[in-house]
Amino acid sequence: MTLEYGTADLKEFTDSLILTRGSRHEDWDTLGFQAKAGDQFKRAQIRYVGSGATGNHENDNRTIASQGFTFSNMLLPSGAEGPEHTHHDAEEAFFVLEGEVEVGVHRDGQVEKRTLGYRDMIVVPAGVPRSLKNNGDKDALFCVIIGAQKPQIPTYPETSAMHGVTRD
Repeated sequence: MTLEYGTADLKEFTDSLILTRGSRHEDWDTLGFQAKAGDQFKRAQIRYVGSGATGNHENDNRTIASQGFTFSNMLLPSGAEGPEHTHHDAEEAFFVLEGEVEVGVHRDGQVEKRTLGYRDMIVVPAGVPRSLKNNGDKDALFCVIIGAQKPQIPTYPETSAMHGVTRD
């Protein structure tokens, strides 16, 4: 939780801007509803700034409130997938830290796939459907940046394994 710059002690304010790896945790539940479409959709979100697009984590006191973007890490186990979906209101960027991630960009039933590795990045514009898959034999870890303070919940087109899957 970020303190107020003008009123907080400068040391405490500065400390409130720091998010350490040790203070993070792997949240396997926030996207857990997607496993109803298959175990391959199990993955963990590790939040730093904001809630991401699919969860309601405003009360997570380990994160900094978003002022204009969200930032998290995604842990994608070997064989796991991030289903096709679209963020209509914000661009989304992926920056690979460990492993390899296959990214698919979808249009009219076609999919263009690219494999990203260590320190590779893709930026997907708002309104463009995309998917992810870890085809490697080890976990992939990558940064996820969404360019909105609280993105709209993404939509899942009929071609997505998540189409019709509910959170309840």
